[in-house]
Amino acid sequence: MSLPTAERLLKVKETIRRLESRYQRPVGSVRLLAVSKKKSVREITLAANAGQRDFGESYLQEALEKIALMKQQDLNWHFIGPIQKNKTRQIAKHFSWVHSIERLIVAERLSTQRPDHLPPLQVCLQVNIDQESSKSGIQCEQIPSLASALEGLPNLKLRGLMAIPRQSNDIIHQRLHFAQLRVLLEQLNRSGFRLDTLSMGMSGDLEAAIAEGATMVRIGTAIFGTRTTK
Repeated sequence: MSLPTAERLLKVKETIRRLESRYQRPVGSVRLLAVSKKKSVREITLAANAGQRDFGESYLQEALEKIALMKQQDLNWHFIGPIQKNKTRQIAKHFSWVHSIERLIVAERLSTQRPDHLPPLQVCLQVNIDQESSKSGIQCEQIPSLASALEGLPNLKLRGLMAIPRQSNDIIHQRLHFAQLRVLLEQLNRSGFRLDTLSMGMSGDLEAAIAEGATMVRIGTAIFGTRTTK
């Protein structure tokens, strides 16, 4: 019999705190983003009732339905999937964070369409760290120019970088890719940016991500169990 959502969530949080200590990270420096795509409002509510505030969604229509049903709860919604131009208005209106910026035109639309009464949309650039043709994200050499362009958009706040490296069961291999993303962030900050977010690490590579400086980890399976297609 599988553990209840609240108990799995607690175990994940305990693991994060343990890894912060193991790798000399400040306590509380790693923020947990619960990836709730393909999960029901009931499951999300169980996690929210257990203290989880940040939830990540990849499919806009599914996410909008959940956001509407849970609007009375004080939750932060993060969009973590690919963004089509015709989806930007709803993303700008309903989300607090976007982790998957890879095109300037999308960023410009998000900034223009962000409602005036809301704070700036917090965003990360998605980096194709392995240069895989099947994956979203910009190439490493494109980061400085896109980051500079985003700095001029009034309703966005560039926070950092996001990546989804190629799957591997080898922690050394995992750490190499996460270290590469960390170095890219450090290079940006040395050139004058003030970025503070590395959105990296999932259920299968959590330790490697925290070891290499992740500030936000995106965990789905370890909290909610295996996703099932509707």
